[in-house]
Amino acid sequence: MRHRKDYRKLNRATDQRLALLRSLVSSLLRHNRIKTTVQQAKEAARMADRLITTAKRGDLSARRQVLRQIPNPDLVAYLFDEIALRYQDREGGYTRIIKAGTRRGDSAQMAILELTE
Repeated sequence: MRHRKDYRKLNRATDQRLALLRSLVSSLLRHNRIKTTVQQAKEAARMADRLITTAKRGDLSARRQVLRQIPNPDLVAYLFDEIALRYQDREGGYTRIIKAGTRRGDSAQMAILELTE
């Protein structure tokens, strides 16, 4: 049973998992579309949706909260100036996960994670 389990551990230690998710979200925000495993895509989508919702507030406190997760000031400025404005009228659902078959090397289920239009 998965009672009270809030997130996926992704078979990594905490610092490694957070570094992986920050990297995935940064790539997603920079390129608008990434290809990764289904489980990693689901966790990265959760994190990206929360960051975009925080960025929609647009104040200094929100910017500092986002900078704690993504330590790239240029990418955070892009998130606040362009991505947050794009989703100003939307209440949620900023990302989309499309399953993309299996990976040849280890048969891992792959997915495309992208920002919605």
